[in-house]
Amino acid sequence: MTKFIALLRAINVGGHRVKMDYLHSLFEELEFINVETFITSGNVVFNSTSENTKELEKKIENYLEKKLGFQVATFLRTTKEIQTISQYNPFPDFELTESMALNIAFLSNPLEEQAKIELMKFRTDIDDFHTKDCEVYWLCHKKQSESTFSNALFESKLKIKATFRGINTIRKLAAKYPDC
Repeated sequence: MTKFIALLRAINVGGHRVKMDYLHSLFEELEFINVETFITSGNVVFNSTSENTKELEKKIENYLEKKLGFQVATFLRTTKEIQTISQYNPFPDFELTESMALNIAFLSNPLEEQAKIELMKFRTDIDDFHTKDCEVYWLCHKKQSESTFSNALFESKLKIKATFRGINTIRKLAAKYPDC
């Protein structure tokens, strides 16, 4: 049985309020095992006998849209993948120390070369980016409110869905759910 972490887009942001106990019950209705929610930004941990990530993502997206009335893009990672992501260091240590935020965009597929080129056009003195596998690392050297980059801009310009999490959230997930 595989332990997954579902990183859900559009939960408790932009007017879409969902109580965590209700979200928990929806995942149980999908017959997942050992369901837990983690903070209120749409992180659900569960076990599944299926290892087909794409199939599970679609199953969750379809069910949540039916029950909630809006689309909820779903990005699944195993606890092992979350461990790897939490430990990955895409920028020099001195940059990480001096910066205000490191965020990670979770994608369904790795960026294609043209999308990577488009992403790098967003680089500024404030923002830097790095891609690896199905994640985009966004280093913001100042307050994010000073940046012209956002997840909405990312999605509209690259024509893909993503959900962003801060590195601290990912590290907390990794600490709470070590790969066993």
